Amino acid sequence: MKIDFKNFVNALWKENAIFYLMLGLCPFLAVSSSVRDSIGMGIAVIFVLAGSNVTISLIRKFVPSHVRIPAFIVVIATFVTIVDYSLAALSPQIHRNLGVYLPLVVVNCIILGRAEAYASKNNVISSLLDGLGVGIGFALVIFVVSIVRELFGNGTILGHQIFGANFTPFLIMIMPPGAFIVIGFFIALKQGIERRGKKC
Repeated sequence: MKIDFKNFVNALWKENAIFYLMLGLCPFLAVSSSVRDSIGMGIAVIFVLAGSNVTISLIRKFVPSHVRIPAFIVVIATFVTIVDYSLAALSPQIHRNLGVYLPLVVVNCIILGRAEAYASKNNVISSLLDGLGVGIGFALVIFVVSIVRELFGNGTILGHQIFGANFTPFLIMIMPPGAFIVIGFFIALKQGIERRGKKC
């Protein structure tokens, strides 16, 4: 059985779902104003991606092609429901903060895209690695962006005050425009690093 590690590595940086494909931006931008909430969303996406990829890879030969998308959505919805109920039981505050964006993971373009483009055509181990790579790549980016937004928007990290009492927060950082500013900066930074690497 051939195992493909290339997708796992590429998903972390080169073909990152946020920086490169710019998929799943709605929940990403909405949740990334808080480090704690971004960690919750990152873990949820990793779990759903890995679980749904493995399950879809296992059943891919038994699902008729004309019903594959509805079947994939049922599988993804099952894992999202598991995450939803688990978060509600283990961390009600994060569950409330994520709100509607957690159930919307069911139709997240990243997860549906990987199910259709990769898991439905590859073996279980490769599909697991793909799901983990894409999920971890998403989680790392939302974590880093949330640090910047919470730090400059509230002066805190995980609710702990970082700057002194005289610090004036940049409120735009925790508002929707701030999300676009930060993600745009990081995308430009990534492209700059890659261009410099090609010249060397």
